[in-house]
Amino acid sequence: MTPIAPLVTSFLREHLPVSQGYSPHTCETYAHAYRLFFEFAAARLKTTPSRLCLEQLDADLVLDFLAYIEGERSNCASTRNGRLAAIKAFMRYVEFKVPSALNQAAQIHAIPSKRHDQPLIQHLVMDEIRTILDTPDLSTRLGIRDRAMMHLCFAAGLRVSELVELPLAGLSLQRSPSIRVMGKGRRERCLPLWKETVADLRAWLTVRGEVRVPELFVNAEGAAMTRAGFEYVLDKHVTAAVQKCSSLTGRSVTPHQLRHSCALMMLRATRDIRKVALWLGHADIRTTEIYLRVDPSEKLEAVEAVLPPSLRRGMFKAPDALIASLMDPGLCGVNTR
Repeated sequence: MTPIAPLVTSFLREHLPVSQGYSPHTCETYAHAYRLFFEFAAARLKTTPSRLCLEQLDADLVLDFLAYIEGERSNCASTRNGRLAAIKAFMRYVEFKVPSALNQAAQIHAIPSKRHDQPLIQHLVMDEIRTILDTPDLSTRLGIRDRAMMHLCFAAGLRVSELVELPLAGLSLQRSPSIRVMGKGRRERCLPLWKETVADLRAWLTVRGEVRVPELFVNAEGAAMTRAGFEYVLDKHVTAAVQKCSSLTGRSVTPHQLRHSCALMMLRATRDIRKVALWLGHADIRTTEIYLRVDPSEKLEAVEAVLPPSLRRGMFKAPDALIASLMDPGLCGVNTR
């Protein structure tokens, strides 16, 4: 029997960050998936996670785990597919380390992803964005920080990880203000900034003070801002903005909705999906095509460019209500099935 613990440890500490160059955030996402899987497997096999062996992790156990996270944890199909992708990535690593597990790995690789509905993305309109950005109290240090942080997240279309990990050295406020962002896949991109965004960032730098961390945005204790911290800040100001913008009532606004809102704004301004992909840091333009489904302007242009068919107009006359009722077979108890 092959202990699973050494394999997982080397996969997360060496293979992903060193050999593959994955970011810490991606490694944490994989680790969370494995934590859920191994806790489930240990409970099912009546052992502890540290005593699990590779040979016990077969396709049936993986299928049961996927059913568990959808049924008992109420995870959506996309989350289920993400957990499955993490398990498959680990099994590809195992194939090279333990060749005897090739057949076992092949059975797990054969588990298909689940097809699911893809609703339109949730985003904010400009009036809602403006109301949220005007909510922080700019007479306080934290209010200035919150405004600058939310403004930059929206204006640059940043992922929340890119925002909280942005170093002060990545901000340039010289003649052409810009930021240098390290995105997914360690792909760096440089984004210009609006004058209004620069003004908010200058205000924050004035009161930021000397802190012990290199990140641009810090919390009240001077430590680097976290993902949960920014989510809390955004939720607080969205709740306050409801009083001035009724369309925000009952809505759950996430940091990623700020990114979606920026993408749609860029698409309507440039009418070029390739420029939007470059702005957002997408490696595959097919990822950016989700915004085409939301923006109706492209469809309106198609409608306006095509002449509708000329059809003969009919003369429709509504039937008399009494005659129509007498023509109903069900009136006399006739079964038409």
